[in-house]
Amino acid sequence: MCGIAGLLAPSDTTLSLLGGMLGRLSHRGPDNNGVWRDSDCGIGLGHRRLSIIDLTPAGHQPMLSASQRHVLVYNGEIYNHVALRRELDSAGLAAAWRGTSDTETLLTAVETLGVEGALERCNGMFAFALWDRQQRRLVLVRDRMGEKPLYFGWIAGRFVFASELKALASLPGWAPHMHVPSVTGFLRTGYVHGFESAVTGVFRLPPGCLLRLSLDELQQPHDAEWLAPKLEPYWSLPAIATEGLSHPIHNAGEATRQLEALLRDAVAMRMAADVPLGAFLSGGIDSSLVTALMQTQSDLPVRTFSIGFHEPRFDEAPFARAVAKHLGTEHTELYVDSQAALDLVPSLTEAFDEPFADSSQLPTLLVSQLARRHVTVALTGDGGDELFAGYQRYFAILALWRLLQPLPLTLRRASGLACSATARLLALLPSSREPVSSMTFRFSRLAERMAAPDIEAMRLSFIAGAGHARITSNARGNAPSALAYPALHEPLRRLMFGDQVDYLPDDILFKVDRAAMAHSLETRIPLLDHRVVALSWQLATPLLATDGRGKQPLRRILEKYVPASMFERPKQGFAPPMDAWLRGPLREWAEAGLSEKSLRELPMLNASEVRNIWKAHIGGRMSAANVLWNVLMLSNWREHYRVTC
Repeated sequence: MCGIAGLLAPSDTTLSLLGGMLGRLSHRGPDNNGVWRDSDCGIGLGHRRLSIIDLTPAGHQPMLSASQRHVLVYNGEIYNHVALRRELDSAGLAAAWRGTSDTETLLTAVETLGVEGALERCNGMFAFALWDRQQRRLVLVRDRMGEKPLYFGWIAGRFVFASELKALASLPGWAPHMHVPSVTGFLRTGYVHGFESAVTGVFRLPPGCLLRLSLDELQQPHDAEWLAPKLEPYWSLPAIATEGLSHPIHNAGEATRQLEALLRDAVAMRMAADVPLGAFLSGGIDSSLVTALMQTQSDLPVRTFSIGFHEPRFDEAPFARAVAKHLGTEHTELYVDSQAALDLVPSLTEAFDEPFADSSQLPTLLVSQLARRHVTVALTGDGGDELFAGYQRYFAILALWRLLQPLPLTLRRASGLACSATARLLALLPSSREPVSSMTFRFSRLAERMAAPDIEAMRLSFIAGAGHARITSNARGNAPSALAYPALHEPLRRLMFGDQVDYLPDDILFKVDRAAMAHSLETRIPLLDHRVVALSWQLATPLLATDGRGKQPLRRILEKYVPASMFERPKQGFAPPMDAWLRGPLREWAEAGLSEKSLRELPMLNASEVRNIWKAHIGGRMSAANVLWNVLMLSNWREHYRVTC
């Protein structure tokens, strides 16, 4: 796991500019750094290293190929790199190996098999940049599901790329302008969607894509309309979904057998490291299954880590503790109070780079900090909800959509306006009783869902919560994904696909990467092994979910290792009690961020509505932590990065 950066600049400035960029990425790679430049054209590549595999100088980057034609900077892990080396050796394609790093394996595979040939064989998470000195061409690549980030664009007319946006902010001429569609989309859901970042002229390479740019093309700034057709999918989730659904598995026993074998292998691959490793454990199905499969393949107790809250309604630590005891792991937990959250707030914008308002960012940062005191690598259970229908909202959406779909959209929207008006009236009541707060929230939420024109819009409204439509102007928000939907006839599969191309990479994986790397911790996600993803699309829908409960295959496997009584309970999520914290210990900080002066700096907001919602929230007449946290995170981000509107 590392940080990468690069740019095209006059040769006499390349190294100094790269040094500044790498300095902002030191948390991603505290162990080493390196730079390389092509003095003929001014291309410079930089790397910060977190040493995981081959801790010797033989793994140093930037790395030149044996022929000296290709130069690579790479962030991630190729889990099957040893097997890939054997394949290259048996085919007589590899020269003498200089070390044992997966970086060298990847570079040799690219040199001998081509970029697409190498990617087809790689099982891993990665983002990398490859400079071809012969063709004078740069290739940028991101892993299949989007575990690792990669930004690129033009700053002051100069082409740049980096693992995180903050590296670009170190460059002279940094004068960021807010990309209003991206920010509007963020305000509605709490995360930035898709290809365009929150900064105009800076882009996010989509998952499963590569981008080839010649030296001539690097020298001239380009916009999204020019760039989009040049994105080349080397792995297509729509194609995987279509292929899987056309060859379904209907037998539950066969499905369980295949999935368990794949998951065991995926976990074993991700346990390979030359440094200490452990696992995040919440006590839920996904993290418990990953931990169980780790422990069955380890001679020593696995190190596990969890976060707890003193408010019982939000506390999963006792469940994690019980699973850890049953499996025999070496367990460490940390209880979080409002003061710990308050202490973290000033660092959130720096850690997450773009506007980001999933409140589970706070405990994710804390569990990463806790784990890093003991290990360098942690496996997580992310991806299970999206791949195996684990979110309860899926079934709530399906029930509501069945009721609303037959009604004309005009009637639904009119009903939504009536619900919205009712919510506004309730929010004006002088009462601070809990029933009023609950009713206001419910009417606000229903208003936005009634107006959804299709099931995809309803999916986003469930992610957003309530009140978001009221605070934004009529500005168009970024679409969740540029990928075309395959022909999915089942509504549940449409919801799952939408989450896999949008919510998973842009919220969940974004959060885990930034939170972990802020503490120089590498996270690995076995459930997102691309073979597991493909198999999940083969499982017939009744095998995934029955009677409104998803994750049926994962439940069947986990029961072999952990009693069902330990994990069969309503899903809690991984979020702190933000409603109460904003009314209490975070109130003074929030008041400053929601002041009229701060809100004037964000013209896409309806400032009076934000203030009304804030007053209703602190008065106990509305529960609006989600929408308020979005505004606060945007306000902090704008100020931190000096972004103009």
